[in-house]
Amino acid sequence: EHTEQTRCTELAKSSSVYRSLYSEIEEVGWERLVRLGGDLTFLSFRILDAKSRVHFVEIELDETYPKSPPRVSADVPYIFDLKWSKSSRLKDVVQQFQKPSRSMCCRQINIGNDCYIMLYINADDPKSLPECRFMGPGPVVDSLRRIWQRNSRKWTKDKPYLENIACLLETQLPRPIDVQKNDQQVECGICYAQCLPVDDELGVNSGSGTDYRCDNTTCNKAFHSVCLGDWLRSITTTRQSFDVLFGNCPYCSEPVAVKITDSRT
Repeated sequence: EHTEQTRCTELAKSSSVYRSLYSEIEEVGWERLVRLGGDLTFLSFRILDAKSRVHFVEIELDETYPKSPPRVSADVPYIFDLKWSKSSRLKDVVQQFQKPSRSMCCRQINIGNDCYIMLYINADDPKSLPECRFMGPGPVVDSLRRIWQRNSRKWTKDKPYLENIACLLETQLPRPIDVQKNDQQVECGICYAQCLPVDDELGVNSGSGTDYRCDNTTCNKAFHSVCLGDWLRSITTTRQSFDVLFGNCPYCSEPVAVKITDSRT
């Protein structure tokens, strides 16, 4: 009887933690959530800065959260010094991002496939091989890191910076494009339309474009959250935890998670 009481107490405590964390994710915005660990101890958010550049914030929580601060890894061109109190929440982590300055010795470059490289330039020898840090999907980053290490001796000071980087990575760097002009025209992988119809029943989603992408870099299929949610509801293997549906991508079968909204009511 004592064992059963203890188990019930632990389940109630766990349920309370889950509800609290889901509430904090809601404050940040489910559309910013990139990954969520099954035990809710790891989260990754996608953040846009003032120039619409993408940054990733990876957050690890331990059993003492929120009394103790989370561990944060962020691809920003400055040392991210988290300020935390017992009343702080996940939204406070996101809000503490600062705007990068051209006076900093760090630069972030988009190298494609949702990957970014942070370059730490030596101010005393700016044309020398910089220290670097890769951010993005694990398998892709591991491969890029091995290529960088293998080719590091090819860096020469008489070449332009971007040419050196392209040489070390054995790839052509993406050219700048107008702010997400093309991304806004991606078709949904379920309804095959770029935008949802303008309909009062869709509420805030009326006329909206695709807002969810499969995390699998070889798939990267775009969807409307509404369409993906409807599709997941039709699959018997879909799991639901609170107001989030967990299932598999209809194209590559990799895990996906989408928040259920009441926008139609």
